[in-house]
Amino acid sequence: MTRYASALACDPAHTYQQIDMTSRIGGADPHQLVGLLYEEAVRALRTAAWATENNQFKTKSERVTRAIAVLFALESGLDFEKGGQVSRTLATLYRGIREQIVAASIGSDPAPFRNAANDLSEVAAAWNSVRN
Repeated sequence: MTRYASALACDPAHTYQQIDMTSRIGGADPHQLVGLLYEEAVRALRTAAWATENNQFKTKSERVTRAIAVLFALESGLDFEKGGQVSRTLATLYRGIREQIVAASIGSDPAPFRNAANDLSEVAAAWNSVRN
C-alpha cells in the first residue's frame, strides 16, 4: 500500500472530502470550478483560524499553504482582456488577501484568517449571482 493510500485509510473524513471534491470537479463547468475554488479557499482560511486558536500549527501551515495556492490559481485564471477593470480589481484583491494571510501566518491572531474568509465569501456570492 502506498503512503498516500495508507494515509487515506487512516483518515475517513479526508477520504470522503477527496471523493466529494473529485466528483464535484468532474462535472463542473469553468464557472462552477471558480466557485469551487472560492469554497476551498474559504474553507482553508476558516480552518487556519481554528488551528490558530487551538495551537494546531501543522494544520494551520497546511491550510495557509492551501489558501495561498488557491488564490494564485484564481489570479492566474483571470482574463485581463475580457475582464478589464473587474479582472484588475480581483487581482489586487487576491494579492492583498495573500499578503494578509502570509502576515497572519506568523502570528497567533485568528481574526485575519476570518476576515480574509469573509471577504472571499462576499466575492464568491457575487460570482454565484452572476450565473443566476
